[in-house]
Amino acid sequence: MEDTYLQKLFAERIGGEQFGKDTKIYKFERIKRAKASAKENNPRSELIDMGIGEPDQPAFEGVVNTLAQEAGKPENRTYADNGIPEFYDAASDYMRDLYNVTIDPETEICHSIGSKIAMVLLPACFINPGDISIMTVPGYPVLGTWTKYFGGDLVNLPLKKENGFLPNLQSLSSDQLERAKLLYLNYPNNPTGASASPEFFDAAIEFAQRNNLLIVSDAAYAPLNFDGEPLSILSRPGGKDVAVELHSMSKGFNMTGWRLGWVCGNKDAVKAYATVKDNADSGQFRAIQKASIWALRHHRELTPGIVEKYQRRLQGLVDVLQEIGFDAQLPGGTFYLYVEIPKGIRNGRRFENAEDFCEWMITEKLISTVPWDDAGHFVRFSATFPAQDLEDEQRILNEIKQRLMEADFEF
Repeated sequence: MEDTYLQKLFAERIGGEQFGKDTKIYKFERIKRAKASAKENNPRSELIDMGIGEPDQPAFEGVVNTLAQEAGKPENRTYADNGIPEFYDAASDYMRDLYNVTIDPETEICHSIGSKIAMVLLPACFINPGDISIMTVPGYPVLGTWTKYFGGDLVNLPLKKENGFLPNLQSLSSDQLERAKLLYLNYPNNPTGASASPEFFDAAIEFAQRNNLLIVSDAAYAPLNFDGEPLSILSRPGGKDVAVELHSMSKGFNMTGWRLGWVCGNKDAVKAYATVKDNADSGQFRAIQKASIWALRHHRELTPGIVEKYQRRLQGLVDVLQEIGFDAQLPGGTFYLYVEIPKGIRNGRRFENAEDFCEWMITEKLISTVPWDDAGHFVRFSATFPAQDLEDEQRILNEIKQRLMEADFEF
């Protein structure tokens, strides 16, 4: 089909005249195709999907019932704009109760239609052409993508096993630090599962103060913490001076598709975000905010069971993989297990990288995972695989063990 004049109108940030002509198949599309092919070729065999990055259970009954009660009320039908005061009060109380952080509900918090859109809008508040966002890799790329869309540059800091999957902030050059405005941190971390210590957050705060940076702390997985109480960077001395934190109803409340979160912390940064947001959306449905209030008010009853489930599943997976030969360790949080891939199968196939290994896992073992080749060759297992009960959960773990034990891996 011949190009129309529209082909010349596409912005350079998405490819310009070459938009839509790239024939490269990206890893998630390759995984999707491999899964479809594996299912087609093995219609009577179970494909174990451990690549899903969202909770395997629905929202709690109280949340759903509250939504049902609130959805038809006339007062909830209008635009929410930058959020309803009741939600801000509940979120502020939650921050104080779980993280020991005091948030002014009038000046230090603004809701978001999920964390993803917050990462889209924050670069719009701060990034001019030539400015730098400091990102960590592997990781969630959205803030970096939009930094580039606005003409900014990225500096990627690798998360390496030998450093506990924490970035080396001292590796940046003076020129990079001169141009840097945003430092993105995500702990507990996707995909590594690593948690940040108070000492690391203190060092990051000092680093930001010294170099005039804003920390964007992505805390979507913060409730899913396996060692003591969850940690917020805002609870550390000076945290609110240099950071905003992104929180979400998704992971800790089984509400991924409900699309609600909040940005809190430094009041000037929150004000900038709220100003840009006001010109980007008209707020999340009030009934969803009110259903989320119910969840936040009951978090001590709801979230611990989710944490216990994922920790139990991950420990079971660690035990299975260690027996096979993987260097697997229980992560500090999230529902992910991040392990180095084998070199290959003894006297057989070699794995060039994590993508190669994951495609082999799907094709040969009908186990779907996610590859990461940004800082070494690792694979991410997710503990969100569907299981009906504890017995079914153990059955799936045993099935994983049986399938992988058939391969004589070389590490």
